[in-house]
Amino acid sequence: MDEQPEPVILHLYCRVDVVVTDSAAVTGHAVADLRSAGIDWPAEEDDLDTAGEELRGSPTASLASVADISRLVENIPGVEFRGGHCWAESGPVREAFPTR
Repeated sequence: MDEQPEPVILHLYCRVDVVVTDSAAVTGHAVADLRSAGIDWPAEEDDLDTAGEELRGSPTASLASVADISRLVENIPGVEFRGGHCWAESGPVREAFPTR
């Protein structure tokens, strides 16, 4: 039999710079994603309309809500996505991520 070695857990740190050329498209996509998420709205602090308005008012929050970092390692043999964190910010680059 061919035994597989123990899996190795690695940390992949990423910074991705994007240019948003159509804020309305981004926020519209985020709102549509929110509507299809199957959230139990009565159990939440706000409602779908309020949450949608928050996303429409913030392209940054909208982009962060729909960015799928699990796809960064998609189709790489022998690699399985375990979890991670994705966020979006506007403004100057953080010191931990120097500009090239």
